[in-house]
Amino acid sequence: MSGQFIVRPVTRQDYEQWLPLWDGYNAFYGRSGETALAEDITRMTWSRFFDAYEPMHALVAEREGRLLGLVHYLYHRSTTAIAPNCYLQDLFTEQATRGQGVGRALIEGVYEHARAAGSGRVYWLTHETNHTAMQLYERMGERSGFVVYRKMF
Repeated sequence: MSGQFIVRPVTRQDYEQWLPLWDGYNAFYGRSGETALAEDITRMTWSRFFDAYEPMHALVAEREGRLLGLVHYLYHRSTTAIAPNCYLQDLFTEQATRGQGVGRALIEGVYEHARAAGSGRVYWLTHETNHTAMQLYERMGERSGFVVYRKMF
């Protein structure tokens, strides 16, 4: 237990409460309205959490039956290590619970699962304008110094 909430793996019964958090996360990054994710992407993402052949996982923070936040992470191989790397892909908490340790507890939950999986590294990205989250991230990890480049297709 962490504070007055617990961090646990997501269950199929969590979908109705997970979805608004997922939608909030996507809206934060500008994926809403005309730029919203297609419903089939959300359905596929959800199904991957319950597929034993997928390296994608989800944890949620819960208080008294109500979900407060989510974190999604996945494992992948690397050319520079034998153990898998853990990529923390999505992290989101309800606005009302920010500053109460929910984000920290979700990241620590990923750390715990990564250690148990034998991973030697957890890493994540955030947008350069996400200053509030970066205050937490500066305490939870270290900046790698790498700049991300991408090409969309």
